[in-house]
Amino acid sequence: MDNRAGEMQVFLRVVESGSFSEAARLLGMTPSTVSKLISRVEDRLGVRLIERSTRRLSLTAEGEIYYERSQTFLQDLDQIEQELSQGAAATGGRVRVNVSVALGVLGLEPLLPEFWRAYPNIVVDLSLSDEIVDLYLDRTDIAFRVGRLPDSGMVARRIGTAHRKIVASPAYLARHGAPRTVDDLSRHNCLGFNFRRAVPVWPLKERGRVVERVVHGSLLGNNGETVRRMALADVGLARMGDYHVRADLAAGRLVEVLGDVIERDEEEIHAVFLGGPRMPERVRVFLDFVVPRLQKFLNG
Repeated sequence: MDNRAGEMQVFLRVVESGSFSEAARLLGMTPSTVSKLISRVEDRLGVRLIERSTRRLSLTAEGEIYYERSQTFLQDLDQIEQELSQGAAATGGRVRVNVSVALGVLGLEPLLPEFWRAYPNIVVDLSLSDEIVDLYLDRTDIAFRVGRLPDSGMVARRIGTAHRKIVASPAYLARHGAPRTVDDLSRHNCLGFNFRRAVPVWPLKERGRVVERVVHGSLLGNNGETVRRMALADVGLARMGDYHVRADLAAGRLVEVLGDVIERDEEEIHAVFLGGPRMPERVRVFLDFVVPRLQKFLNG
């Protein structure tokens, strides 16, 4: 009987630790044994998986594929053993979830107590980030993404639409005046974002045409909640999803501006995951529970 699963585990540890010697230390093996094992896999496959140099290791294109598939295979293997040990009918295990800060805090977190009452054996491994994660590399089961989806092999389930609004505090507007036209934004402190997909441009629709307006401000935040708090602190204008500032607008803590001259500014929200018949049951029940409730939340 071969031990390809064991080889995959060693390969993953080499990639994640960045060296043969560190992987060997973590695995309780010698560096030469680890190196020979990786060479044996490469010889069997007929391809090079890792480019070796004196300073660092890097994956080849084939190595990237082997890394991703090994992760998936070993996760499935763990799940099979876990389900069998708990009983075939048991729903349990870990669901790794990534969601933007605002949607996570306001929309997803309030659902979790009810979810655990229905599925007490499922562990939710929750990360809040406005950055886009790679589901393969970050070992994420489900990512809730705001904005345009790139072409990929993932499955996406539409949750709803975020209608963005430009908002500011009453105190800020009292000091600086409310903008009446898109051109007025040039004299305002427009709070922005610094994550990789962010650009210093607000694509605004005015009278039927898109106006790509470059904006400037004193803050670039890596998440919407930080930008919202600065808007509440009278720092400047913020362009936010309506679900994020719904309570602030209703309470008068923030005020929408330019709403009468700018047409709808929207981004769709999806749950992105690896679908198909091999989807673990724990991921399926989490999606089926959360998605309709998030849809209701987004619809207000």
